Amino acid sequence: MTFGPLTAEHFDWLHARNYAGWVVLVDTNTREHCLPLIEEYLDHDNLVFIECEPGETNKNLDTCQDIWTNMFEGGVGRRWCAICLGGGVLEDMSGFAASTFKRGIDFLQIPTTLLSQVDSSVGGKLGVDFYELKNSIGLFADPIAVWIDPTFLKTLPPREVRSGYAEIIKHALIADAEQWSQLQQITDLSLVDWTQIIPQSVNIKREIVLEDPFERGRRKALNFGHTIGHAIESFFLETDQRLFHGEAIAAGMIMEAKLATSFSRLSATDYGAIETYFLRIYGHQSIPESAFPELLGLMRQDKKNEDARINFTLLEAPGKAVINKTVPEADILAVLRYYNSLG
Repeated sequence: MTFGPLTAEHFDWLHARNYAGWVVLVDTNTREHCLPLIEEYLDHDNLVFIECEPGETNKNLDTCQDIWTNMFEGGVGRRWCAICLGGGVLEDMSGFAASTFKRGIDFLQIPTTLLSQVDSSVGGKLGVDFYELKNSIGLFADPIAVWIDPTFLKTLPPREVRSGYAEIIKHALIADAEQWSQLQQITDLSLVDWTQIIPQSVNIKREIVLEDPFERGRRKALNFGHTIGHAIESFFLETDQRLFHGEAIAAGMIMEAKLATSFSRLSATDYGAIETYFLRIYGHQSIPESAFPELLGLMRQDKKNEDARINFTLLEAPGKAVINKTVPEADILAVLRYYNSLG
């Protein structure tokens, strides 16, 4: 993993691995805004470009089938390398497609969004959405390298940057109380020097993943905010009010932090700071009460559950998370109503 501007040296390293060819995967956004920033380095004799439609609605097996078809038609073989140039959706899906194509080819990730640079590019989780559940079909596989260049963030709209920032806050809340204190001073994301914050956030996740690569224990801490957040994201994905991943997870962290005041040891003071900061940065998105039964159904399908009960990662304090905390459905419904009362 490298941090900083991409240079010819990066691609010289890739050439030295003597791949038979490179297959470059982009979406319509990264083809227009990001590919020109590295195109001069894509000088392999055998190049195949595959373009996908962007967005969570296209993160499915149908798109993977299109990727695999294009790989076969382009003559991609086992000794090729896939270069994944995109955000979290493309990285998850293209890494999954590469790892299953002809039983697996090497892949390289060049994350282009803040979310993908601090989250999806770290940890080897790959997959697609299925059965209206996020990332429900997938596997664990590591890229040969991850090249993180904050220059790509200049191509993003503010809402996309804000979405990625939610994962940085999450990393601080579960593992670094000092960084959480520092982040609370940030009020304008357009003024942030990401070159300092990204490596610190990535290192939190990388340390956790190295200790627990297959999510048997401590890695579950990274799911803070995601039990409720993923359900919200999946629900709104089917509406005209689609939420970005970080927006849904921010709402999830407010609610799961509130649960922690009853089912863990999070103080009311610490909870108040969390609620205030998230509402300042992300605002509020009301959730139709008629959707609550569907949200509970989605939570019951969450991969973290070990039996019929809904499982959470909760905070004991900023910088300290506790895993495998079950919460009765009545209390989940109560916290959904509480969140709606904040709007």
